Amino acid sequence: MVKQGINKVIQKVGEEAVELVIEAKDDNEDLFKNEAADLLYHFLILLKVKNIKLENVEQILSLRSKKSRG
Repeated sequence: MVKQGINKVIQKVGEEAVELVIEAKDDNEDLFKNEAADLLYHFLILLKVKNIKLENVEQILSLRSKKSRG
């Protein structure tokens, strides 16, 4: 997929996000977890294509958490 370019990666992230939202409204936990895994997988590919480490995103979340508590 990476070889197909960033547009394909972005498309997959969007598709998987929509599928996760659809599954979130239902009660099938297995399907929801599978869609969550698909979204996470494609999100991680997008980070790689953009040359951004997951740790960088985690740092931002940590800072936000500290601000909301403070």
